[in-house]
Amino acid sequence: VRTTSATASPPTADIMMASASTRGDMLRVRSQERSVRDNNISAAKAVADVVRTSLGPKGMDKMVVTKTGEVIITNDGATILAKMEVAHPAAKMLVDVAKSQDSEAGDGTTSVTVLCGAILEAAQKLLDKGIHPTMISEAFLLAERKAGEYIEAISVSVDLTDREQLIKVASTSLNSKVVSANAAVLAPICVDAMLRIIDPKVSTNVDLRDVAIVKKLGGTIDDTELIDGLVFTQKAVKVAGGPTRIVNAKIGLIQFCLSPPKTDIEQSVVVSDYAQMDRILKEERKYILDMCKQIAKTGCNVLLVQKSILRDAVTDLSLHFLAKLKILVVTDIERDDVEFICKTVGCHPVASIESFVAEKLGSANTVAEEATPESKIIRVTGVPNPGKTVTIFVRASNRMVLDECDRSIHDALCVLRCLVKKRLLTPGGGAPEAEASYKLAHFANSLGGTEAYCLKMYSQALEVVPYTLAENAGLSAINMVTELRNRHAAGETSAGINVRIGAITDILEENVLVPCLVYTSAIALAVRIFSSLFLFFLCFPLFGGGALLTSPGWMCCSGLCDILLYLNPCPTTVGDRSTRGARCVLSQLRAAESLAQLRGRWPSPESVAAFPSHQPAQYPSASPNTCPFPAAFSFPPDGVCAHDPQD
Repeated sequence: VRTTSATASPPTADIMMASASTRGDMLRVRSQERSVRDNNISAAKAVADVVRTSLGPKGMDKMVVTKTGEVIITNDGATILAKMEVAHPAAKMLVDVAKSQDSEAGDGTTSVTVLCGAILEAAQKLLDKGIHPTMISEAFLLAERKAGEYIEAISVSVDLTDREQLIKVASTSLNSKVVSANAAVLAPICVDAMLRIIDPKVSTNVDLRDVAIVKKLGGTIDDTELIDGLVFTQKAVKVAGGPTRIVNAKIGLIQFCLSPPKTDIEQSVVVSDYAQMDRILKEERKYILDMCKQIAKTGCNVLLVQKSILRDAVTDLSLHFLAKLKILVVTDIERDDVEFICKTVGCHPVASIESFVAEKLGSANTVAEEATPESKIIRVTGVPNPGKTVTIFVRASNRMVLDECDRSIHDALCVLRCLVKKRLLTPGGGAPEAEASYKLAHFANSLGGTEAYCLKMYSQALEVVPYTLAENAGLSAINMVTELRNRHAAGETSAGINVRIGAITDILEENVLVPCLVYTSAIALAVRIFSSLFLFFLCFPLFGGGALLTSPGWMCCSGLCDILLYLNPCPTTVGDRSTRGARCVLSQLRAAESLAQLRGRWPSPESVAAFPSHQPAQYPSASPNTCPFPAAFSFPPDGVCAHDPQD
């Protein structure tokens, strides 16, 4: 554009210059968005790749060494991710997804992590093609609902009174663990434990707190047993020759100390008179003796003492008196175990000696001390209300195997709980993912445009599970997945990868059964991770510093948030909607270099035009390139906002 005046340019030139500046700013912002997006996907995929090789019965175990030097050997995805030190926010979200899957279904934590990585990779390809995240998210949510319907369609109903079928389900969960060789022993124990605490006909959930898993070093996993009662890993306190076996036990649980009282504050009492010293000792002896007599008066012959952190729960003198009264004493009862003990034996915790009465005692047929290869335990059997609680007494030869056995039993119990919640069984071996992938691809053909393309990418991402199963089993993953796809296209809905023989077989006939809730929960959580990572990523740094102001929902408080958006409109990371943002804006403005510097950073008309969607409705000044702050502008105190937080 040529100009005829040296002092002024025509309006056309100004518009073109402003337009070029606008395009440059937009390209720069898009580049920053792409960089953040790629960074988030790379971090999440790195976490998924860590646990990918541990998927399936042929997956490899991981050795995790903590900061304290503790060594953990496991292939449980939730345990591996929980022990990892993850710093990236996107990677932490994947860890949280595994925790959510563990709490909801108890199994499938590795599968949901691997599936998240595949879905994010598919989403990245769609984003690189220019498809908007909102369109991808809507298509993926539709695919998730359809996939859930397809998986439920190939599922079979289960009868909770069929013990043999439940054992097959528990065995499938245990076969992918380190203790898979002992699945024949552990699976019936887990099934019997669940069936004793629920009513198979009417129960809709299982409270796993009613199943106590007690670990004791020594012996082998085959020595693990199910007990209708209690097991204490500590031995009976018999310093003064007290009893070690009580028949027709009356059990009391105390939360106070059988020791001389102490002052409430840290101080010492100096006694120089020997007569006064003798008097103090006599009073202490009488004080403890009276408490022991009060306990024996109620008929209590087994006393459980909660662990105390303030002073000694028992003393040698109190143990001597209790032994003379033929009362078996068990000390160091953990506070977390009190509720389970009370529910099992029917006692009530007593906080003071004055309230220790016969009505608060529990009962059991036998309380006896038994010897184990390592030490001794106390077994409580013949509880009054069997069926409310059970105890699984786990044995192993070393600590690592013992801990892994504990985790495996917990996962098996969670899998059985899934059947109580949703009484549907689905074939495993990658069959549900292959079926959902095939049906979704056909469903996408009935649609059109971008949505169909997104659904096809999602269906391809589901095949990562059978692909990984075959890969970890040392099979040709491409050939296996191709054959699996052809079998499902031929109508074999239960065809899956049999890693034992390395072929595609009918998984239902192989008794590889998984609760439907495990799959539907994993697919739903995997889709949510995409929405969390890409639909809430806007974040704005204040003055180029470290503090962050997130989410357009924080544009309140007399336009101050809009002002900060003008100063540095650079989206970078994840945030949530909160009035905390307005307070952050006020504190940042108050801590700014000066109002003069703030006026100096007020944007030009070109930069304002670059972000039309974020322009404020009103400003004190009529011109956008004039700072609206007057010279005598005063900031409100912290936390003060004239607007409603919901605005």
